[in-house]
Amino acid sequence: MLPLRPPVKPMLASPVDGVPHREGLLFEPKWDGFRCLAFVEPGSEPLLQSRTGRGLERYFPEVRSTLSQQLERPAVLDGELVVIRRDEEGDRLDWDLLSERIHPAASRVKTLAERTPAAFIAFDLLALDDRDLTSSPQSERRELLTGLGLDRPGLRTTPATEDPELAEEWFRLFEGAGLDGVVAKPLDGPYAPGKRTMLKIKHSRTADCVVAGLRWHANTEPGTAVGSLQLGLHDERGVLHHVGVVGAFPAARRRELAGELAELITGGEHPWVGENATGRRLPGSVNRWNSTEQPWVPLRPERVVEVSYDHTEGGRPARFRHTAQFVRWRPDRDPESCDYAQLEEPARYDLDSVLFGSAHRADRSDE
Repeated sequence: MLPLRPPVKPMLASPVDGVPHREGLLFEPKWDGFRCLAFVEPGSEPLLQSRTGRGLERYFPEVRSTLSQQLERPAVLDGELVVIRRDEEGDRLDWDLLSERIHPAASRVKTLAERTPAAFIAFDLLALDDRDLTSSPQSERRELLTGLGLDRPGLRTTPATEDPELAEEWFRLFEGAGLDGVVAKPLDGPYAPGKRTMLKIKHSRTADCVVAGLRWHANTEPGTAVGSLQLGLHDERGVLHHVGVVGAFPAARRRELAGELAELITGGEHPWVGENATGRRLPGSVNRWNSTEQPWVPLRPERVVEVSYDHTEGGRPARFRHTAQFVRWRPDRDPESCDYAQLEEPARYDLDSVLFGSAHRADRSDE
């Protein structure tokens, strides 16, 4: 019987600016998916727990089946649920396909499980048989994890290295396969649920965006404090699309922005309002996360802000996956010059090379 039962808080990571060059660390690729703890006991249906402690079983029936069929010993695994998109340029992770799996309709989940099956990438072992391993050092947990032989279809063990130079190479190359960066773990460290004992090195970029709207801060009188700024970029036809928001301003700055931007508020013609909105990505739209339209205030698209971001998602036109971070205002930039061309695209890299820990760029020119 397993010594651990859900919910168990996963161990977390703190961000650092670069790959640490010191001994005693284990480096792994940072997978871009849904964090998942898997509780597997032969003869029982595996349980899948999200980072927040919620059950994920109904959304990933094929992962439960794979774990049940391929793992012969009771175990608690920490890992990542990912969906792999396969095309002529090489396999890569696909966040959009993964996000589609969180759907209320069982029939839709079943269809997607068959059409775009998810895989479980294991990167830690919290328990094995009747033994609780959370107090054991990372080095021992890693050795036991690799000994399970999980490198099978739909179930993989993440590659790892103690070489920081190789980890830097992974950081540069693996992004082209859709990965998030690199994680570093102390080799002598225990598994610390809920604690930020790991280090994460993530990719970050900047872009100059048009400020074309705002939302007022929650629980304040409209017009007194800005909650977030609505960001836009132009496509190749000059159409302005909503790409995300920037927020996280101090309270005093929120009030200052309300005054500074008041003169830009418009009830007239706007690229995201009325007939002009046709064929554009818009703010506040109804989607699977928001069942009602989210209110926002149109601004004349005359100001430009530089923001930092980590990932984009969606097809063309894309959007920032997470809330962007404010860098600075760009009064020297013409809003019309803010387009999608400035968004960097990493060089493609084959996902199979990642799974086998290769730091060599995949070459498919002879295929």
